[in-house]
Amino acid sequence: MRHSSNSARIVRRMTFTATAVVVCLAPVWVLGQSRVTPARPAPDLSTAIAQVAKKTIPAVVHIEVTQRQEIVEQPSIFDSDPFFQFFLGGPQAPRKFKRELRGLGTGMVIDERGNVLTNNHVVAGATLIEVVMADGNRHRATLVGRDPKTDLAVVKIPAAPSLPHVTLGDSDKAEVGDWVIAIGHPRGLDQTVTQGIISAKHRRGITDPTGYQDFIQTDAAINPGNSGGPLLNLYGEVIGVNAAIATESGGSEGIGFAIPSNMALHVARALIASGKVERGWLGVTTDDLTPDLIKSLGLPSPKGALIAGVSLGGPAERAGLKRRDVVLSVGGRPIEDGGDLRNAIAGVPAGSDLALTVWRAGAKQEIVVRTGSMQEATSRLAGTVRERLGVSVRAVTQAEARRYGISAGEGVAILTIDPKGALAQAGLEALDLLLEANGQSLGGVEGFANWAAALRSGQQATLLALDHRTGQTGYVRVSVP
Repeated sequence: MRHSSNSARIVRRMTFTATAVVVCLAPVWVLGQSRVTPARPAPDLSTAIAQVAKKTIPAVVHIEVTQRQEIVEQPSIFDSDPFFQFFLGGPQAPRKFKRELRGLGTGMVIDERGNVLTNNHVVAGATLIEVVMADGNRHRATLVGRDPKTDLAVVKIPAAPSLPHVTLGDSDKAEVGDWVIAIGHPRGLDQTVTQGIISAKHRRGITDPTGYQDFIQTDAAINPGNSGGPLLNLYGEVIGVNAAIATESGGSEGIGFAIPSNMALHVARALIASGKVERGWLGVTTDDLTPDLIKSLGLPSPKGALIAGVSLGGPAERAGLKRRDVVLSVGGRPIEDGGDLRNAIAGVPAGSDLALTVWRAGAKQEIVVRTGSMQEATSRLAGTVRERLGVSVRAVTQAEARRYGISAGEGVAILTIDPKGALAQAGLEALDLLLEANGQSLGGVEGFANWAAALRSGQQATLLALDHRTGQTGYVRVSVP
């Protein structure tokens, strides 16, 4: 960039091991089954945990992953010294060696066809995936599909008619204070069972802000190696997939997070069907509702998603949604906030007709929106960003996040820049980072593109940018052509 004048860590739960040369790398119902009827007798608390453990442990698996890498050794300071080059016969080529990175995680068999649900971060980058059953049988697994946006993945082992599998339940019916049970392989200790309660629901902003988050929080002990294991209710139904903890020590401190089973079921079905997840797209940016906004808009409650911007030509604009509308519900389901709206839209296929209840001008209105696809969004929004701001952007890398001391997934990095574009005229350069727009977090490439698409011609915006040369941040004023 050219200048013109919380302490707790979120840890994803995997265990890693290393040896001398080999370095370590680092609802409750079956798929397609109808939901469990709600009229059930209360479980006997004196025996429920033992019964759930006995029923579920055979379907909880230990996942071992291997990643092979080729490492280029950093050159020695002597490699460029002419004196040493004379004796070595000239400049030496960089030395390379191979290493294996090995990790441990947990998974759960979800059907008799051998599909195993786990976390994306357990199997991402793996060249070999092995699944160890509770009875000790070992199977080489194939990757069915991964979804980094929800940190979920499905791998497959050989099918068997008697293959034990879990039952996936309805996470929407789980309540704060309900007893829950976690099963997994923390630090390689197979078939470990812990218990606790649901501490909270709908936790967001826990991991990558560009992902789809709606975590269940629990105080059941979750440690490295628990990743991908089940969080169960006292009926033995899976209501969550254990994924992360907030910790300062690196171990359990009573703050664990699980991906709700309803989200996991949707993703698992999509991965099994096509190996990928197709998501709906609305084409809006949202803001938080403040007490002043709630009062000025005359809202009957503090819940809903405030529309801050509408992408030109996107599904929302075509349906008639406007800036300062507040989305109260989607398909009859109440919407808590902007993150909840994003999750709700992403959970339906592109081309779906959704009935939105919207608060506008002091009254409720019903608006039907036909969702677009994320592929359409990516293509359309990338073109809009180039046209309006003269840049293309990418996600911030983990190395950049560490170097500049920012959260993973925060902001975007400028990939290419048109010298005559709006951002270049404001003094920005390629590799500079954009962190905020008009005081709001950009939330990754998708968030930045949606924000840019909602800008009007002649509008001015204030960006918080980070100079890639110095690491310093500053505000720049941008005028949209």
